[in-house]
Amino acid sequence: MRAPGFWWREAPTPAARLLGPVGALYGALAARRMARAGAAPPCPVVCIGNFSLGGAGKTPTALAVAALLRGLGRRPAFLSRGYGGRLPGPVRVESGRHRADDVGDEPLLLARAAPAIVARDRVAGAQACIEAGADIVVMDDGLQNPSLAKDLAIAVFDGAVGLGNGRVFPAGPLRAPADGQWRRIHAALVIGEGAPGARVLAQARERGVPALSGRLVPDPAVAAALAGRPVLAFAGIGRPEKFFATLRDIGADLRGTRTFPDHHAFTAAEADALAAQAAAQGLLLVTTEKDRVRLPAAMPVTTLPVVLALDEPEALGALLRGL
Repeated sequence: MRAPGFWWREAPTPAARLLGPVGALYGALAARRMARAGAAPPCPVVCIGNFSLGGAGKTPTALAVAALLRGLGRRPAFLSRGYGGRLPGPVRVESGRHRADDVGDEPLLLARAAPAIVARDRVAGAQACIEAGADIVVMDDGLQNPSLAKDLAIAVFDGAVGLGNGRVFPAGPLRAPADGQWRRIHAALVIGEGAPGARVLAQARERGVPALSGRLVPDPAVAAALAGRPVLAFAGIGRPEKFFATLRDIGADLRGTRTFPDHHAFTAAEADALAAQAAAQGLLLVTTEKDRVRLPAAMPVTTLPVVLALDEPEALGALLRGL
């Protein structure tokens, strides 16, 4: 789905007020579910989640956490529900064998860095991580899922939008009431700049929650190659405008943009139309790594990889060493 614009307006709009009672009911059910006790994990579990629907940078954060864990001598494996995939799991993701419609898009990216398990049953998935050789599990998403107890829960926020209007879906972007979610995390990570993100960091400090910050950095070689190039950019992520802004920041000549819903399953007709438009206008077709795995392998498209750069990596390292 595409997030409605009123979600990100701090002052409540008529639509937000109208949907408020539905959001209150949804929030109460979500809070009750989150309060359930989770099963004891077979090894430490680090959960990378967010308070809101849509993207905030969880997958780059999970990759950065796994890299830090490897530097500490640990053997991480990723655990994902596999949103958008058809396989219930537990199944170990193999890039040459599985597609995005099998296991979802994010697990295909995670599997490049470490063993990745897709499982709707998180407890069984954690056990599958152990069987894959892991001594620690990194969950990509699942903050609101109570089935597996978390040793370290990190909530990721987009600095440009923070908590949005602070209301629960569908009146706002929150998956559950903010107060209940704050009580269940051990650290807050704000990615990118913006006053909303600064307010999130201030709230974290007021609550005694470690406040971390960072930014997504484009691959320097690809960024240099795109500088000055006329491009047609498209994305089906939580906030496609973030990707388009990154392209502008690196100097790409953005001649056109196309947006799709998050985790959009591209049809062959859509892929052909994008390629045809770029060819007809003499533009380079560019998208995100997450979108690329949902497209035909032979499609002529350039990707712009990004990685998380933490402002104080030692602060996150200290939290991981404490596991």
